[in-house]
Amino acid sequence: MYQEYSRILAPIDGSDESKLAFKKAVAVASRNNATLIVAHIVDTSAFQTTNMYNEVIPEAITSRAKVMLDEYKEAAHKAGIEHVETVLDYGSAKYQLCHSLAGDYKADLIMLGATGLNAVERLFIGSVSEYVIRNAPCDVLVVRTDLDNTQIKHSK
Repeated sequence: MYQEYSRILAPIDGSDESKLAFKKAVAVASRNNATLIVAHIVDTSAFQTTNMYNEVIPEAITSRAKVMLDEYKEAAHKAGIEHVETVLDYGSAKYQLCHSLAGDYKADLIMLGATGLNAVERLFIGSVSEYVIRNAPCDVLVVRTDLDNTQIKHSK
């Protein structure tokens, strides 16, 4: 049975892993004539633990996130994707993806990069991809290979 997807959620964070997942999400959206929803979630927990939460830092981060989303949207359009939506959200990325964005945007597939965390970081904070796999209300594809399905070697 061939699964067709109509609304693909592609979270981005600027990492190499999310760039790879975005490229594959564009390819899947193209094959399915699907809407691509490119999302960036600003992690607000960093602001809560510092005294630096003022107007300047959130504005700068929001401004940079909007530029990044516009760049990804333009790249998707150049690749032939007609329907591209962008989402800028705030909070915990893993929580927002599963409990807010996937439902609010009626995503039937989430495509995200494999974790960029090392073993110690995963132990303390857990990976976004791991949480999404366990809690998403739709299919999840964790991207670990490039467009030629060649495994990416990471140097750590």
